[in-house]
Amino acid sequence: MSAETVKTYLRPIDREGLLKFAAGGRENPERRGTNKVHTVMQGQFRSWSYVGIHNPVVVDEPLHLFGENTAPAPGEIVLSALGGCLGVGITAVATYREVKLSRLEIFLEADIGNTGAWGAGGAERKPEDMGFKEIRVRVIVEGDASKAELDDIVQHANYFSPVANSMRNPVPMSIARVDEA
Repeated sequence: MSAETVKTYLRPIDREGLLKFAAGGRENPERRGTNKVHTVMQGQFRSWSYVGIHNPVVVDEPLHLFGENTAPAPGEIVLSALGGCLGVGITAVATYREVKLSRLEIFLEADIGNTGAWGAGGAERKPEDMGFKEIRVRVIVEGDASKAELDDIVQHANYFSPVANSMRNPVPMSIARVDEA
């Protein structure tokens, strides 16, 4: 009796749908969608962000930053968005290349400081002095391709990641106080 290893793969996405979506992008490269979020403060630093019909994304701060430590901090949510986007991209590129993935894990960390205390009397800082100073991402990916091909899939997905590119490139941002939304 021989021991047989059974390889299982992650649930795939619809490749034909992906190819149709990609064709639409080639036909109209300037096409844009709009992401919308409505954030409501609950008290202290805890907030609920509503996205469509989904349960709210809960954000808090740790105890040492005057929060209740009931949910991830804002910077951790940003890294979660980056990890999710990279995961989507890696899955899409692998699907496009007809590579079946059996494992995909993404580990993210970033150095961030808050010496400006959110502008509430901390150190005098300029915008370029604040925020993440370095983001480090490590990816474990396994599938029915060579290590070189899997590495290329990861790098390709990083290059085309909307969230990674939003973080790498300056993005115009406006903010205004309003009486009603």
